[in-house]
Amino acid sequence: MPATLLGILGLALLGTLHAQDSIPVQADFQQDKLTGRWYSIGLASNSNWFKEKRHLMKMCTTIISTTAEGNLEVTSTYPKGDQCVTRNSLYTKTEQPGRFSYTSPRWGSKHNIHVVETNYEEYALVATQISKSTGSSTMVLLYSRTKELSPERLEMFTQFSREQGLTDDEILILPQTDKCMADAA
Repeated sequence: MPATLLGILGLALLGTLHAQDSIPVQADFQQDKLTGRWYSIGLASNSNWFKEKRHLMKMCTTIISTTAEGNLEVTSTYPKGDQCVTRNSLYTKTEQPGRFSYTSPRWGSKHNIHVVETNYEEYALVATQISKSTGSSTMVLLYSRTKELSPERLEMFTQFSREQGLTDDEILILPQTDKCMADAA
């Protein structure tokens, strides 16, 4: 029995590793072109927090900058109730350009981040595999340099999210807001 359990766990781990490897990364990724202001246009996730907070979520601004070590400093400002909340994250570069790791100091979750596709001037599609002690989840973000994107880009985001195993009720085009947009200069 223990050998069977180990075999099943081994296959599950292999499946998880394969799933992470199956997420594409932008060809010829140019990190310096990803820096600057972005708006979060779409968010998809199968995590419990997303299901609980989905109805409260609005568009937010994200500023991406490069650190001296070549990592990404990601600062997001979003409306929460009647205030603006800012969250800073340090995405550590990996050997593969366009792929980063992040560990949440608050939750201890490990994030494997892929810049899937971007043209740097209009949109960026980012997929994250999140692992924590209670299980794993997937998150897909669609960023835009402006507060609006074409229907084709929105459909690309929706289709990619579905390909990651997310259902339509786990995919959200974030409602626009002017709240907290000026704070993230």
